[in-house]
Amino acid sequence: MRFTEIWDVCAGRVFAYACRHVDHHTAQEVVSETFLVAWRRLQDVPDQALPWLLVVARNIMSNHRRGDRRRDALTEKMARIERLAGSAPGADVAVTDRAEVLAALAALTDVEREVLLLTAWDGVTAAEAARVMGCSVPAVHVRLFRARRRLQTPQTPQTTESAAPAPLRVAPEPRSIR
Repeated sequence: MRFTEIWDVCAGRVFAYACRHVDHHTAQEVVSETFLVAWRRLQDVPDQALPWLLVVARNIMSNHRRGDRRRDALTEKMARIERLAGSAPGADVAVTDRAEVLAALAALTDVEREVLLLTAWDGVTAAEAARVMGCSVPAVHVRLFRARRRLQTPQTPQTTESAAPAPLRVAPEPRSIR
């Protein structure tokens, strides 16, 4: 029978080819699937079967890799969903935190707020933020440093009876030695 002859002549070489590209266990699967294709399409297998079988094996390994990538992406997506679906703080905590963050952002200058939101909210790099803001990268770093420092500076509690927010204590700007 022709299939038996093809198996006897080519199986070892197809296995060696597969072992060069994938692990031993997967190589065995690749050989099995390759010869399953050859069995089903025996009339299409040329007289010089090895090159044809190697192409089939290469395509099967590509299918395995695509399947692995899809499985990895799905696993990552499921992990992300589990993290997002985890318990969240109560609504009152979120509203309080939100109000504090908005008040802190309002206390910043426009330039400080812009650089902070570009890097923290939009996720751009310092070089990209410099391009957006029309300044140099070192200027972005300085602005970001100042914005973070002002956010960390505790604000003085309000001592007057008015409903206006307490004025922001402005720390003196550091001078550059350059």
